[in-house]
Amino acid sequence: MRVIKTVKEMEGVAKALRRSGKSVGFVPTMGYLHEGHLSLVKAARRENDTVVMSIFVNPIQFAPGEDLKKYPRDEKRDMELAEKEGVDILFIPSVKEIYPRKNLTFVEVKEITEYLCGGKRPGHFRGVTTVVAKLFNIVMPDRAYFGKKDFQQFKVIKKMVEDLNTDVEIVGCPIVRERDGLALSSRNIYLSEEERRSALSLYKSLILAKRTIESGEKSVENIKNRIRDFIFSFPHVKKIDYIEIVDQNSFEVVEYVKEGDLIALAVFIGNARLIDNWVVGEEL
Repeated sequence: MRVIKTVKEMEGVAKALRRSGKSVGFVPTMGYLHEGHLSLVKAARRENDTVVMSIFVNPIQFAPGEDLKKYPRDEKRDMELAEKEGVDILFIPSVKEIYPRKNLTFVEVKEITEYLCGGKRPGHFRGVTTVVAKLFNIVMPDRAYFGKKDFQQFKVIKKMVEDLNTDVEIVGCPIVRERDGLALSSRNIYLSEEERRSALSLYKSLILAKRTIESGEKSVENIKNRIRDFIFSFPHVKKIDYIEIVDQNSFEVVEYVKEGDLIALAVFIGNARLIDNWVVGEEL
């Protein structure tokens, strides 16, 4: 596995790969890798000649007061996991490499970023789309892989690529869960043993929603109330950031649930903000 730390070197390698005709699968991450990230590498490995992973904790997607400084990092461990999983090139730039001077240019997707995490974290998606656009320009991949745990992020990046005619195929991959259903997240490291048990409230509430819908309930208000009451029945639930049932393309709220709608959750368990979701009609 080749480790690259400068934009110039990565651009040179990317151009050489393009000239050679080898397809490139790209897995952008913020590090502290887990099986969810590695599942993206597996998908990229199956579909491309070369797999590039980036590790970069992007400061411009964190709002003041969020967990940028304490976001979990372990570069040595990440390098070992990436190499073991078959990553060919690991791109680990510094903040100065990605933002060498004051940034005056940003990429922003409108409308669909006004809901869910975009509504709760102003400026978050502008930071995400700006850095992803920069990484696409540097790495020049044929395909890029994103987990659907961050479903809104997946859709926002897909829209950005469509609108800007970026020559990258965006591939969404299923949520990876632990055996008991907890969605894998780098932020799970923040949870104490007791808080982790309460974190299962997200997954279990989605199962409750699934059963409620299958029993014939279609009222979004009623379903959301059942989810809310269920989550608050667990200790260590500090705050529910949102419970929403929305159209999965526009992210606008719906009144009556239908197949293909997205049930999305963001909940603070202790100090960890965890997200989860389920697309109605899909496996859970």
